Amino acid sequence: MKHAQDRKQTAALLALSSIPLIMTLGNSMLIPVLPAIERALNISALQSSLVITVYSIMAIILIPVAGYLSDRIGRKRIIIPSLILAAAGGGVCIWAAGMNSYGLLLAGRALQGIGAAGAMPIVLPLVGDMFKDEERISTGLGLIETFNTFGKVLSPILGSALALIAWRTPFWSIPVLCAVSIVLVLWLVRPPKTEKKEKPPSPKLFLRTVWELYKEKARWLTALFIVICFTMFILFGLLFYLSETLEKEHQMKGILKGLVLAIPLAVLCAASFAAGKWIGRRKKLMKWTVTIGFFITALAVAGCLLWDVTVGRISLFSAAGLGIGAALPCLDAFVTEGIEKEQRGSISSFYSSMRFVGVAGGPPAASVLMQQSIPLFFWVMVACAFAAALLTLFLIRPKEDAQPAKG
Repeated sequence: MKHAQDRKQTAALLALSSIPLIMTLGNSMLIPVLPAIERALNISALQSSLVITVYSIMAIILIPVAGYLSDRIGRKRIIIPSLILAAAGGGVCIWAAGMNSYGLLLAGRALQGIGAAGAMPIVLPLVGDMFKDEERISTGLGLIETFNTFGKVLSPILGSALALIAWRTPFWSIPVLCAVSIVLVLWLVRPPKTEKKEKPPSPKLFLRTVWELYKEKARWLTALFIVICFTMFILFGLLFYLSETLEKEHQMKGILKGLVLAIPLAVLCAASFAAGKWIGRRKKLMKWTVTIGFFITALAVAGCLLWDVTVGRISLFSAAGLGIGAALPCLDAFVTEGIEKEQRGSISSFYSSMRFVGVAGGPPAASVLMQQSIPLFFWVMVACAFAAALLTLFLIRPKEDAQPAKG
């Protein structure tokens, strides 16, 4: 009986893992295609970066709303309609690409972002709901983060390969992938029996409750929100830099470019998986893993100031990916295991919003900084990584590690 239950939970985790994988593909897959979009639509690098940013802005705005509703009416009831919206947004992008319309393309990406707001961020609290044991929660979150980062590894390869057909081809994959995820979630994911439909409190009461909880845990929650924002800002800023450099300075296109972009992301993916498996419920170890991870990231990016060779910088980006990958499942576990179930979706939603703030800010900031000075771009990334390490070290103070459950 126990083995059957374990198999069902594993299948549900794999189905849920398809959501961050697909949402990541739907966004990161476009990074290697941005230069081609610039040429096709006759737009600037800054304008092309907004194709990534507008998706994230809509997610930032609506994630808290999705988290609020998921705490009250159920996680799955939010996830499925959101995936449908994301697929519809992909359809609008296909239409826009056929018309070579930049404005309509942004509208489609905005609709995709609305769908993403209610899909990927709700996965984290749902994993927390599914298990009572913190070690299994950490393992589950590690798997979710691994699929998320694997999506980032696959994205440049798949995006570059599809773009060989035409720059608009990657947009066709989004509705198909969303449909696959919808089928998997409907078929395999069964919400916990304790999840009941409740009448949502008024927005005023909801905000007051969340504010009281935030004030109680303000020190470490504020630090956590800033750290996850810096994490995504660094990651997407570095990816944008690498994509632009490979194509414009080295004329590297197609699958070869995708494979090169995937190198640091593959390291990130492996580190994320290993951290999720190794750390378990040891919260103090999580803190030190995050701190050391960001120090490694800062030093690796600082090395780019001294090593002005693309091959060397790819190696240093891989070291940065190691640090970020080790930190991500730990950060997810802090917010998922540190909040009671009743408010878990709401607080996790604000955490996910800050994650998307970093995603939204990384590419346009990289574009502006690169126009000013490449060393300035790297110094900003170094400063963000050091700040994340120091915030974790001094402000995030987890409780003692949980004792193993008896029986």
